[in-house]
Amino acid sequence: MILRAASIIGMCSTAALASAQKFLPPPIPPTSPNRALVTWSPGDAQCGGVPIAIGPLVRRPLNSLGWSPQDNLKPLTFRFTIDDTGRPLSIARVGSDYIPFGDDLGPALAASRFPGRARESCQITYSPKAVPLAEAPVGDLISFTITPIGGTLPKEGWDRIRPAGDCVKPPMPAPLFSAFPDFARLPGTPGVLGWTLVGYDIDSQGKAANVHVVSGNGNPALEQASVKAMRDWKFSGGPRTGCLYPYHRNAVTLAAPTPPEEEAFRPADATCTEPRNWTRPLALQFPDNYRRRMIEGWAIVRYDVAPWGAVGNVKVLASQPSEDFGKQATMMLQGATLPASRGMTGCIDRVRYVLDPNRPPTD
Repeated sequence: MILRAASIIGMCSTAALASAQKFLPPPIPPTSPNRALVTWSPGDAQCGGVPIAIGPLVRRPLNSLGWSPQDNLKPLTFRFTIDDTGRPLSIARVGSDYIPFGDDLGPALAASRFPGRARESCQITYSPKAVPLAEAPVGDLISFTITPIGGTLPKEGWDRIRPAGDCVKPPMPAPLFSAFPDFARLPGTPGVLGWTLVGYDIDSQGKAANVHVVSGNGNPALEQASVKAMRDWKFSGGPRTGCLYPYHRNAVTLAAPTPPEEEAFRPADATCTEPRNWTRPLALQFPDNYRRRMIEGWAIVRYDVAPWGAVGNVKVLASQPSEDFGKQATMMLQGATLPASRGMTGCIDRVRYVLDPNRPPTD
C-alpha cells in the first residue's frame, strides 16, 4: 500500500501572501519568564567502536521553544548504518524513555551525510541545552522563527532579532505588490529547508530600499533571488525602517531506499489471502516530523487476523530510513478490521510513505 502526502516547493502566490501578512509582524506573545530555546548538538559518533568525523553535512536538529531550567533533558543516542553514499539508514534510538523536544532528532539524522565508506554498527549522541531567550544566539532565534516548534517566539526573543526602526509601529505597512523567486528553479537540499531572512526599509514611494540579507542557512542562490524579489515589493503606510521578511525554499524530497518485495518476508505457513478488503479504514498518516523535512520511507509489517476480523500480533519486519516509519505503520494497523472469516496468519504488507509531487502546494 502507498501512503501519499502533498509536496511543497517554496512559498508562492496566495499562500506566500498569507505568510507575508503573518510575518509583518507575526503576533508576538507578551514576555514570559523562564522561556528558553532548546537546542540539540550532534557529537560523539562512532562505527564499530571507532570514532567518525562529524562534518558540515551532519544536520543539526531544529530548535524548540521550552522553559528554563529543563531538568528532564538528557542526551539521546541513535544506532544506524551508513551506506556507500554516506547516508544513514536503519535509524533507531537507544532506550525508550520519553525525551521532550526531540521530535526532529531522527529526521535530522536521516537528512545527514557522513564522509567515507559504508559502515555498520554506528551510533551518534545528541546533547540538549535549554538557553534563556535573553542569552540564545540571535541566529538560533531567527532559525526558530522559520520553523517554529513548541509555540510562537515571545516578545523578548523578537526584541533581540528586530533591528532598530519603526517598521512594526502601528498602523502596519500593508503590501500592495509582492514578488517571489521561482523557487522550483533554485537549487535545494534533500531533507533541509533553505531559508533567507531579508532586511529592508520602505522609502517615501512605498518601495523596498536598502535590501540586504540578515541571516540564512547557506543557500547563496536563494539569498540572491530573495534580495532581487524583495526590491520589487511596494507598500502603503509611508516610509519605514528596520523591516524583515523571510523567504524559504522547501527541502528537496529525500526518497526512501528501494524496498524489498513482500514475498521475501512471507512465512511458508502463511494462511493470509489476497486481496484484503478492510471493513474499518486504515488510519493513514504520514509522520509529520519527516514530512517537514520531505523525507520518504517504507515499512514491512507482519500481522494476524482473528476470526472476527480484528488485526493482532503486529510486528515490524523492516523499515527505512528509520524505525519511525515502522512505528507509524503499526499505529496505522491498530484498530483496523477485515471481514469475519476463519482467521488468517502470516499477513505481510509493505507500506510506502510517498510525497506526491502532483498534489497542489500548501502553505
